[in-house]
Amino acid sequence: MENPALKNGKILIVDDNEDVLQAARLFLKQYFAEIVLEKNPELLPRHLENDFDVVLLDMNFTKDVSSGYEGFHWLEKIQEINPSVIVILITAYGDVEMAVRAIKAGATDFVLKPWNNAKLLATLLSAMDLRRSRLQVERLLNRTRILDADTSAHFGELLGISPAMQEVFTQIQKVAKTDADIIILGENGTGKELVARAIHHHSLRMKEVFVRVDLGALSENLFESELFGHVKGAFTDAREDRAGRFEVASGGTLFLDEIGNVPMLLQSKLLTVLQTRQITRVGSNKNQSIDIRLICATNMPLYDMVARNEFRQDLLYRINTIEIHLPPLRERPEDIELLAKYFIRFYAKKYRKPVQDISHDALQRLCRYAFPGNVRELQHIIERAVIMSDGETLSNRDFAFSLKSKTSASQQEIALDSFNLEDLEKAVIQKVVKKFDGNITRAARELGLTRASLYRRLEKYGL
Repeated sequence: MENPALKNGKILIVDDNEDVLQAARLFLKQYFAEIVLEKNPELLPRHLENDFDVVLLDMNFTKDVSSGYEGFHWLEKIQEINPSVIVILITAYGDVEMAVRAIKAGATDFVLKPWNNAKLLATLLSAMDLRRSRLQVERLLNRTRILDADTSAHFGELLGISPAMQEVFTQIQKVAKTDADIIILGENGTGKELVARAIHHHSLRMKEVFVRVDLGALSENLFESELFGHVKGAFTDAREDRAGRFEVASGGTLFLDEIGNVPMLLQSKLLTVLQTRQITRVGSNKNQSIDIRLICATNMPLYDMVARNEFRQDLLYRINTIEIHLPPLRERPEDIELLAKYFIRFYAKKYRKPVQDISHDALQRLCRYAFPGNVRELQHIIERAVIMSDGETLSNRDFAFSLKSKTSASQQEIALDSFNLEDLEKAVIQKVVKKFDGNITRAARELGLTRASLYRRLEKYGL
């Protein structure tokens, strides 16, 4: 019966015995998509220009009948040319000790001549699983390198020439190499996650995982399962064991976004884990140690919340060894031009548009705007302008709405004389969030929404 796990595989068989080659081909052709036979090991480098999953390599050839040293030589060559290829050695009974030495030198396994077909197939199945794992790890490493490179030399989109941002950059450089717990404070859209990623990227844990958790989007009944994990059968939908975010982040950095939205009942459970650095999966009694670098962020006034008994004081002390305050964009207008031109380049490339610059009048218009949604709002404004523009320079006509000045708070709100439902919804959300000083839980309750639904709307409108 065909095995679909192997059917797409490509195998190279290298042996100077024609009978061995043909026997292997006849048996394996039902399992592999492509089989290449080679009697002459000197041609191995040419074959390895193709991407084989497995190489079946004889230990001895006619020039060196029994020592196995030719097998070692070609094993080394294969590893030099393509380290991700799985090499399985073909050897006689008398060469088993030599084959074990070869495995220590980098081979994955060996099969004995004459082989048992079932054992050969089982060996190849394991080899293909290992091959897939290696390729997956390689892809993940490449993706990480690309993401790290995209954060650029100066923290990616976390750009700024203003004194306020220069102070933030200085703080990042000072705290990154430590393992101190950090709280990042700032309005929505100021770039708190970018700061967290910059700290991780410049830390001693930079080669380990960075795990982000949006605490504001977690429902209370899934809070423990998502953060601490669960075992099979712990609750109705727990069909298998699952690691939580703390466990996944162990060795790296855990970023708890919107920490201010955690309900009081769950704050105590979070505090216990942060104090003990141990988690217990839901449904289990086994404690498991974790090793994380903790970074938290919020747009909420935590100290006022402590005074109102809405946030635990001991939890606040635990997470804020270092505080980093991100200024709103309206307090660093000298950064608007730098950010606008960065986003123009980014979206022009993304959407293959000819836009290269922004006119002086349009730039001045941006600089007069209050940006209640901060850098995220500027990003959305530029993205839309680039999409709608047909020229090489953005002008006032490329911005489809009125950019209001920052002269008064009332001017920052959308007027309710519009009958556009989205305008009305945005205005109501702005007012309710402002009424509760940014407390998303209370605002969502007032609006009759879940926190996750409110977050989606805040993201939609750039608030």
